[in-house]
Amino acid sequence: MSKFYITFGQSHAHSVNGKTFDKDCVAEIEAETNNEAHSIAMDVFNGVFHQCLTKEQTVHNMHYFPRGIIKL
Repeated sequence: MSKFYITFGQSHAHSVNGKTFDKDCVAEIEAETNNEAHSIAMDVFNGVFHQCLTKEQTVHNMHYFPRGIIKL
């Protein structure tokens, strides 16, 4: 399993199992492929999120996410 990271737009806010996912954090999803992670994000966040990224793509921009990474 690999880890994939979901980012959210300015007006995207979701409450999932008592956790809040919004513009100030990154959601972590474990999946076999990027397509699988994207599909999980589509289901969990009702298709409302910004991007599905790998760790390498996300790590350089973490200063934009003051709440850090939250596991889904």
